[in-house]
Amino acid sequence: MRTDVLVVGAGLAGLHTATALARRGHDVVLAERRTRLDGTVRTTGIFVRRTLEDFDLPPEHLGPPIRRMVLYPPSHRRPVVLDSAHDEYRVGDMAPLYVTQARAAAAAGVRILLGTRYAGRRDGRHVLHGPDGPAGVHARFVVGADGARSAVARELGLGRNTEMLVGAEEVYAAPRRDVVPAFHCVVDPRLAPGYLAWVLDDGHQVHVGVAGYAERYPRGMRRALREFAATAPGLDGVPRPGHAATAGDGTGPAAVGPGAQLERRGGPIPVGGLLRRIASPHGLLVGDAAGAVSPLTAGGLDPCLRLSEHAVDVLDDALRTGRRDVLRRYDGAALRARFRGRLTMRRGLSMVRTPAAAAAGIALLRTPPGRAAARRILFGSGSFPDP
Repeated sequence: MRTDVLVVGAGLAGLHTATALARRGHDVVLAERRTRLDGTVRTTGIFVRRTLEDFDLPPEHLGPPIRRMVLYPPSHRRPVVLDSAHDEYRVGDMAPLYVTQARAAAAAGVRILLGTRYAGRRDGRHVLHGPDGPAGVHARFVVGADGARSAVARELGLGRNTEMLVGAEEVYAAPRRDVVPAFHCVVDPRLAPGYLAWVLDDGHQVHVGVAGYAERYPRGMRRALREFAATAPGLDGVPRPGHAATAGDGTGPAAVGPGAQLERRGGPIPVGGLLRRIASPHGLLVGDAAGAVSPLTAGGLDPCLRLSEHAVDVLDDALRTGRRDVLRRYDGAALRARFRGRLTMRRGLSMVRTPAAAAAGIALLRTPPGRAAARRILFGSGSFPDP
């Protein structure tokens, strides 16, 4: 098989990159190890205002807009409530969104190979293991959109993610009730060491999750999620999910409350910032594979789309001119330099190890300067720099 570009991974970054390249007239093969795109979903699927304004996302797969963020100390008392004048967040129903994006990719001419694993390069070809066995692909370039532990990055000798959180989440249908859509976040290093525990309730779906550094969960993440779900703020009038099957165990849907259908998600989240080396003469990385995730908020959907746009521009130029050196413009080190502030804040958040320190941090956010800083971070438009 011959192609201009082999894209490995059919998450949002891979689908967006493949579709955009095909629409510019290039031949694209997209390989995905999952046998179906609406199966396992690993992302919370939170789209921020800047993404919603700049990218054409199918509205039928987006939940109601959210304008309220509530930040809690470990005690859940005296939270900091931030309200925006804008629609700041919408939660994507990611399984059907992936399917819709895949249809758009196929309509643009992308050849999609499901159930196909990338196995590296051999004798000048990229080797794929699919349902019919191994096959070789001659591609002018390869794009690694294959997640935080990218096989393409390893094969091309590019940067690798070393600092990662791990997250687990339960998602279920919200009961009918009057509710102000809100994103509730708890800073508690016992439940979410180095990050947050959250309840996101947009009146359509309820997400209950925790994330943190894996090595700091002495009793395990599943237990932390159960404990949080049993006492989490923001669940008034919602059936408590703590008795249900735990997130990330891969056993499929389960019922939570009358008529509610639970979905479980979990996976690694790279938070070390954009990798310095994300391109070689043979290909490049996008999305989580490139570390395109906000070091502080761990939001990855907006960065993955913006970096994918840059990747498409660079690859289009390289394919049309025949010059591999064009990929030098895809410079992770230059972009990473613009994340210094968030990388510093990531280090600060990772050092919060006691409930007292977490409570002190929330107390600072109650001050006018603290509230202003929180609003800039949570309601700002700087999730990823324009290349």
